Amino acid sequence: MTEEELRIQISDKEDDITRIEEDAAKKEAGAEKEIEADWDADINDTKSKLEVSEVDLKEAKEKASEWVSKRDKLTNEVNSLSTKLTNLKKGKAKALKKKLNNIDNEKNTKIKKIDKEIRTIRNKLKKLEAEKLKQQEG
Repeated sequence: MTEEELRIQISDKEDDITRIEEDAAKKEAGAEKEIEADWDADINDTKSKLEVSEVDLKEAKEKASEWVSKRDKLTNEVNSLSTKLTNLKKGKAKALKKKLNNIDNEKNTKIKKIDKEIRTIRNKLKKLEAEKLKQQEG
């Protein structure tokens, strides 16, 4: 082989390399578009869903915080009212017992007074009957 033929072979091989690089560049550009077509729709859809979910999550966290605060407030209120109700029921029972005791004491006091009056009247009646009996005998 001559020097010229060797130079031509080198030049042909260099041309082959250039063609391979150009084909690769075209394929790279096509590959990017092909991959974009395959993936971008899902990426964009997922990105949109993510943004919506992030907004929903933020709102849910805010509402959860509100509900936790409301729960704590209502728990305190329920405990306070429950204690108050228990105390009121006990107070009512105590007041009723006291009232009934007072009524019973008042009743017993009045009855004792009347019983004493009845005994006094019976004694007078016995004396009258005894005197009447003496007068009939005598």
